Amino acid sequence: MLWIALVDRIGSGLWASVSVLYFTYVTGLSVARIGTLVAAAAAVGLAGAPLGGRIADRLPLTRVLIALQLLRASASFALLTTDNYALLLAFSAAGGFGDRAANVLTKLYATRVSGPDRVRYQALNRTVANAGWALGGLVAAAALTLGTTAAYQWLLAGDALSFVAAALATARCGEPPSATRTIATSKSPVPAPRPAGPWRDRTYLAYVATETVLFLDDAVFKVGLPLCIAHSDRAPHGLAPLLMVLNNVMVVALQVPLARFGATTAAARALLIPLSAFFALGGAAMALSATGGAVAVTLSLTAAATTFTVAEMLHATVSWELSVALAPNTAQGAYLGVHGLAQAAQRSVGPLAVTAAIATGPLGWTLFGATITATCVFQHRLVRDRLTRPALSVPPVTVSEY
Repeated sequence: MLWIALVDRIGSGLWASVSVLYFTYVTGLSVARIGTLVAAAAAVGLAGAPLGGRIADRLPLTRVLIALQLLRASASFALLTTDNYALLLAFSAAGGFGDRAANVLTKLYATRVSGPDRVRYQALNRTVANAGWALGGLVAAAALTLGTTAAYQWLLAGDALSFVAAALATARCGEPPSATRTIATSKSPVPAPRPAGPWRDRTYLAYVATETVLFLDDAVFKVGLPLCIAHSDRAPHGLAPLLMVLNNVMVVALQVPLARFGATTAAARALLIPLSAFFALGGAAMALSATGGAVAVTLSLTAAATTFTVAEMLHATVSWELSVALAPNTAQGAYLGVHGLAQAAQRSVGPLAVTAAIATGPLGWTLFGATITATCVFQHRLVRDRLTRPALSVPPVTVSEY
């Protein structure tokens, strides 16, 4: 699965950096139409996370994951066949659905296979994924020097082929144990009532809502830092890609070592307190970047990127562990699917929050950091009672389909 993550992210790196350029120069779409296209894909992707997780609780996980990888491949290949706007919308939406659902199912697979080592697996997975993104981005940058229609088309084809390769590799993976498929015997304890589901679990829904706020560091890197640099007459414009490289290098180098601080559920919850401090420091550094000379602004933006990257790595560890620990074993897919909505929602809310902070200046960035800090503290208290509650029943024997 780590090899699958690498191949998948290399393909995504090929396409993510040139998708807007492809729709501009190859299919000839206007800025407004491209914006609508991206928004529609993101909106449909919202449904992918909970639906994918729910299906995975009922069907063999690897088969569902293979189907989703093939859906993503088909959607990418289909984009090459037309410049009709309605069809481009439909194909992009299908790809967005497959992307979000596959992301949840990959996490669910890792949860079922890695067991108590899931935090370390998550760290390795993020390291591999970031390396894949970097490799794909480098290839895309080299291809863009050609500036031809064929170059854009080959990058999109490469993205599609990466999904085919991921599907073929997934077919070689064993089906992980699942608490939703059990062996019942006369000696088995009476099963506990099936959980009502995540949509009626108020604590979990509140937790997902707080996660939407904590994922805002993604908007800082994708929107906040580039916009601050682009609209500043004191920061060199070449700083933006350098800060993205810094983020990638830090994640590859430090994600695994930092994961040991959240190796257990209790440790992951405790990590929310230092995480809140890093978010506060990141907001303060962004506030300072709005004042001072060229050197001070450059140093402040670099400090902000460094601090938010540390926060990103810590939150990735905490989020992975708590999202699983708060879910009942018999409905992990459904719960993780709902948790996937946090990242999807952040993609819509994040740019608005970041642009509002930029428009407000130092005060806006201070409030931005303070809001995420307060959310960390609130989440720390929110999950306390749920995580200390004793198990209600003995887990049943599970079926592993190898």
